[in-house]
Amino acid sequence: MQRIFLIGFMGAGKTTIGKELSALMKCSFIDLDFFIERRYHKTIRQIFEEKGEATFRELEHKMLREVAEFEDVIISTGGGTPCFFQNMQFMNAFGTTIYLKVSNKELVRRIQSHKSTRPMLKNLTGDDLIRFVDETMSKRQPHYEQAKIVYATEITDNSTDAASLLRLIQKND
Repeated sequence: MQRIFLIGFMGAGKTTIGKELSALMKCSFIDLDFFIERRYHKTIRQIFEEKGEATFRELEHKMLREVAEFEDVIISTGGGTPCFFQNMQFMNAFGTTIYLKVSNKELVRRIQSHKSTRPMLKNLTGDDLIRFVDETMSKRQPHYEQAKIVYATEITDNSTDAASLLRLIQKND
């Protein structure tokens, strides 16, 4: 039975690599944000706007515990998931955690074109976006670094990354 949690900042490739990895491992894939959206019939952005971040984090915590009951699954978490309610310790206890590590500069480049879909970024431009990524990463990094596997995805090649991760997972078992 496998349960793998992919963690990292938005834009790190959790969903893309997670789908590739799940195909290689012949197991299910769950994007935690999409799971929440389907459950509550609202986008993450709507939940943030209507209920605020604190309520969203409570919902996220609850849904993480639900999907952690599934077996043979790869779960792509939200960027902040590991940082609240002892979620990182929970994920480490329930499965293999993999931190997809990307430099702040590359993260800014990747998320620049997708800001409109990210509630926390929608009004940030230029230096404000860089400052947000730097400040947020400095808070999240200690949580991310607790992962059982740290994997650099600075230059992405999803198929190669998934195959490399599979080898690391097998070595870690």
